[in-house]
Amino acid sequence: MNSVLECTPEELAERFREQGIEPFRARQVAGWVFGRGVRAFEAMTDLAQPLRAELASGWRTTALEPEGELRSRDGTTKLLLRTEDGGRIETVIIQEDRRRTVCVSSQIGCSLDCPFCATGRLGLLRNLRTGEIVDQVLQARDVLAARGEHPTHMVFMGMGEPLLNLRHVIPALRILTHPGALAFSPGRITVSTAGVVPQMPVLGRAIRVRLAVSLHATTDEVRDRLVPLNQRFPIASLLEACRAYPLPPRGRISFEYTPIRDLNDSTEDATRLVRLVSGIRAHVNLIPLNEHPASSFERAKPERVDRFAGVLARARVPVTVRQSRGDDILAACGQLGASDPPLAAAAVGR
Repeated sequence: MNSVLECTPEELAERFREQGIEPFRARQVAGWVFGRGVRAFEAMTDLAQPLRAELASGWRTTALEPEGELRSRDGTTKLLLRTEDGGRIETVIIQEDRRRTVCVSSQIGCSLDCPFCATGRLGLLRNLRTGEIVDQVLQARDVLAARGEHPTHMVFMGMGEPLLNLRHVIPALRILTHPGALAFSPGRITVSTAGVVPQMPVLGRAIRVRLAVSLHATTDEVRDRLVPLNQRFPIASLLEACRAYPLPPRGRISFEYTPIRDLNDSTEDATRLVRLVSGIRAHVNLIPLNEHPASSFERAKPERVDRFAGVLARARVPVTVRQSRGDDILAACGQLGASDPPLAAAAVGR
């Protein structure tokens, strides 16, 4: 069956034309689905009744089924969503000051097997389709709308490696940013990668969203252990790709770095990091290790993180020490998929 969630308004108009439906109807349907959050064709009152019936028989406006949600003590919400073929994914809404950030998944599971990340132990089941990516944002928007709120930012930092699914991630980004669809500013969307070097310029040429690189180490020896992809694309090649990445005039690449006790949290590591990002418009995010049952690593001590951040700050490298969000419901960075099965014991309907 055709999916509205797979199309920009122009693509939808072309598909309608091929089916003998007046192309201007695409703008109306997109306005209902993306603008007003109305999924039922029967409720689209500016369409004639026969057209509503025709669309309902041949087009879908959903891709995911809500199974439950958990709310953290800090306001973070984790959604459990089921795909049509029975796959389960998790999407997170992060509440921070006035920001409401939707953390989107791009795959069911992940193939990269980073040992400090719970999602990696699931392996890769499959890539998410364009409509499944878009529907996560719509589902999160519905949850926020019930609270009188709306999404302000979006990060592709959920389950999976987005750059290994650009076939569907890029079309989803085009729908999410299209003025006639969800109309998100590209500057408020961040796509994260563990360092899939050949795909970085592909993303950069396709759409100017923000880029985040999960670095986590300053030597290949340590990064090989923490991010096995480094064995294919070592630090030098990754940073070369970062230097070539097209940035808007005031844009920066975010480098995500998780300090781990006695492994990568020394002042020597911080000094090396300063050298590594030299010449790159960079911002370093120090992200606490979010421990989970499948990981033996321990979070770096706060005083060592502060010293690490101090080295960067004195070298005039912009740095932020992030706070863990949603760790009590296994919704923080590196924890998605940590429960087995995810959310099953505590899922509640909306």
